Amino acid sequence: QVQFVESGGGLVQPGGSLSLSCAASGFTFSSLAMSWYRQAPGKERELVAAITNHGGTTKYADSVKGRFTISRDNAKNTVYLQMNSLKFEDTAVYYCNAGWDSVTKYWGQGTQVTVSS
Repeated sequence: QVQFVESGGGLVQPGGSLSLSCAASGFTFSSLAMSWYRQAPGKERELVAAITNHGGTTKYADSVKGRFTISRDNAKNTVYLQMNSLKFEDTAVYYCNAGWDSVTKYWGQGTQVTVSS
């Protein structure tokens, strides 16, 4: 069964950093692109970043370019999201999923990121 387990969220001040991790299982991790999404209260889930199966290509939402970095470790079936220079508007629940332009129907519990002073 496909599963995603996100971790690493927390409370951080504006300008701070957090590193998120997502452990994936139930499919051949190295065969698929991976994505990070986020959903803020009252808003739709949006794509934050994505990375191809071997990490050669990435893409980012304009709102996080230059601040966030997606990476992956295929040996550990894990995708990461390094978030720097965090802003209030980055507050959301962050999820990972498999895919590039479209993702699977499976979602994990997400990890809460709260940026607050």
